[in-house]
Amino acid sequence: MDKRRLGRSNIMVPPLCLGGNVFGWTADEATSLKLLDALVEAGLNFIDTADVYSRWAPGHEGGESETIIGKWMKARGNRDQLIIATKVGSEMGPGQKGLSKTYIRSAVEASLRRLQTDHIDLYQSHRDDPDTPQAETLGVYGDLINEGKVRAIGASNFTAARLKEALDTSARMGLPRYESLQPLYNLYDRSEYEGDLERLCRENEVGVIPYYGLAAGFLTGKYRSEKDFGKSTRGRNMGKYLNPRGERILAALDQVALHHGVTPAQVALAWLMAHPGITAPIASATSLEQLEDLVAATRLRLDAADIEKLDRAGAEA
Repeated sequence: MDKRRLGRSNIMVPPLCLGGNVFGWTADEATSLKLLDALVEAGLNFIDTADVYSRWAPGHEGGESETIIGKWMKARGNRDQLIIATKVGSEMGPGQKGLSKTYIRSAVEASLRRLQTDHIDLYQSHRDDPDTPQAETLGVYGDLINEGKVRAIGASNFTAARLKEALDTSARMGLPRYESLQPLYNLYDRSEYEGDLERLCRENEVGVIPYYGLAAGFLTGKYRSEKDFGKSTRGRNMGKYLNPRGERILAALDQVALHHGVTPAQVALAWLMAHPGITAPIASATSLEQLEDLVAATRLRLDAADIEKLDRAGAEA
């Protein structure tokens, strides 16, 4: 499996990351364990989660995904073979959110306990915290790295201006820098990343691991009319994609998929993996069949004509 360096760190990752947001939510624990086993069997080892997954589900309090991953790693004894990424900052309860030194200190210990490990490979600021000085956040991350609890740090959902401020602060104060950015980016959702954020990441060699690589499932081609919205929990949000531009994208995905004898999902992920500056898109699966689709995408090589067709179809007016 081809490996790519994550930013300027010494962490090498495969070209695809498995999203752990579904573990304990739309994929129950038994299914989640099967998916994780199949991932490793396929030669992939990069898993992204967050402390808050899946607090939004009825009866959940957060930490469900990390807990399942931790049980699996302990049972399999495979921690050293994996790259585990998790996040901090989203609200876990009253007063439990943000990127202050005190809160990160407590949150990292909770994540380590749930994951049943002594270190996190990539610890990410889940969202910006304008109320906490960036130097304070980066400083506590530096302490955690020095203590061996964290290997590298990343940011998620940061604007270009705030990410630049963080990078400048790291350089000026000799603090660890964000080695990765996790933005919303896929063939449909392009405006947030393309432009200033993309230029900043490429100029500073910040690895990019975009989430919603399949636009919450829309780019699989499963949702083509309103009657398809009931096919899954995420289907109710598909209306925002099902418009003339979305239909153009699906048509282009169908054409390229037919040409290569693959699925639209594989094409959508291969487009991301071929994009300059992208380290590894994140995509989740709730069945072994879906996981096989993700793995197959790492073997698909699109040519220039394929990429041009997809770019043109997905271009925003």
